[in-house]
Amino acid sequence: MNIEELRAYCLSFPRVEEGFPFGPGTLVFKVDTRVFALCSLDSNPLSFNVKCDPEVAIGLREQYQSILPGYHMNKRHWNTIVVDGSLPIQLLKEMITNSYNLVARKAQS
Repeated sequence: MNIEELRAYCLSFPRVEEGFPFGPGTLVFKVDTRVFALCSLDSNPLSFNVKCDPEVAIGLREQYQSILPGYHMNKRHWNTIVVDGSLPIQLLKEMITNSYNLVARKAQS
């Protein structure tokens, strides 16, 4: 997955907007004004942060070296995903989808 694929996937969900509220180096994706994914445009390899159920987040970190506690985020609820080729694309998409669903549910309540 590259930045263009990440961007296209995030924008494929309903009610999503992208922007740069933290400056030009960090692309942020929001559903109904709430952040569900963000990525550094300067990271090499690409990395992005997604929200995650705390129990699932810990399990993913234990299973995969390229899934880390969320950089500059609440480490209980956010993971940083390093796209270094070690994770299947389907898993990357599942984590983005789960993050979107977690945030969209809260945004609507």
